Amino acid sequence: MLLKTKIPLSYVFGKIKWEIIFVFIYAAIIALEDRYLHIMEVSLPLSVPMVLGTILSLLLAFKSNQAYDRWWEARIAWGAIVNDSRSLIRQVLCFTEPPYDSEEARTWVQRLTNRQIAWNYSVGMSLRKQMDLDKIRRYLTPEEVDFVAKHDNVPNALLQLHGQDLRYALREGWLNPYQQVEMEGILTKLTDSMGRCERIKNTVFPATYTLYIHFCLFFFVLLLPFALLEVFGLLEVLMVVAISSAFFLIEKMAIHLQDPFECKPTDTPMTAIAQTIETNLKQMIGEKPPVRVPAEDGTFYVL
Repeated sequence: MLLKTKIPLSYVFGKIKWEIIFVFIYAAIIALEDRYLHIMEVSLPLSVPMVLGTILSLLLAFKSNQAYDRWWEARIAWGAIVNDSRSLIRQVLCFTEPPYDSEEARTWVQRLTNRQIAWNYSVGMSLRKQMDLDKIRRYLTPEEVDFVAKHDNVPNALLQLHGQDLRYALREGWLNPYQQVEMEGILTKLTDSMGRCERIKNTVFPATYTLYIHFCLFFFVLLLPFALLEVFGLLEVLMVVAISSAFFLIEKMAIHLQDPFECKPTDTPMTAIAQTIETNLKQMIGEKPPVRVPAEDGTFYVL
């Protein structure tokens, strides 16, 4: 996720550098040809690119809104994961208070808490297609690592272990049936949030719509110099570059927002959220949370 400050211009315009170079060269060729060669005598009324630009603006606005909706839905899902993770461990702690807080029960609470921390990290890695069990191994027992290693969907396997632990706690008398049902409800909510993220990840934004807008944008750029020549002369090069850059930036913004789980600066900050959850849960069970390495100077996004 991009931060409010420190966003370098090199990042912003680096996304459209090749488009800017193309537009500059193309507009310069048109301007120089009109000034010195006069091979082509083409002149367009300004109203033609204005109409096309208006239509293009509406299309880009619609695409940007749809892309932001996908990004925002992903953020809502992770907000729910934060709340449900805290609620799960809070209920675990409250339901196993005296006289149910034996040494074995406390070990069970610690094991379930660490597994929930591992689940948060594993969801992010799964969505980014970067699953690495070594990164969550320290939160799991060797038996749990062996169990989840057999599954393609590691987060789902961890939730299955959660469910088995709740059944074990019920059998041991640490939870009553009503409490188990309440906690199973939270596991269902976690599954729902994970499913929402997977739906966003696996539902591709219509490629044809993106392609049509891209073609329309380049057609607009190709026409624009001919309409601005009579008004601005050689300065039309700068005007075309400025106007085109605005359109290209909006298009690129929409393209990046529409896929919030691609390990890009515009991503949903899943790792940062998982770290926050880990800190909260560790403090809830009375353990010291890990020390976080401060972000380096110049960092303008979090993942």
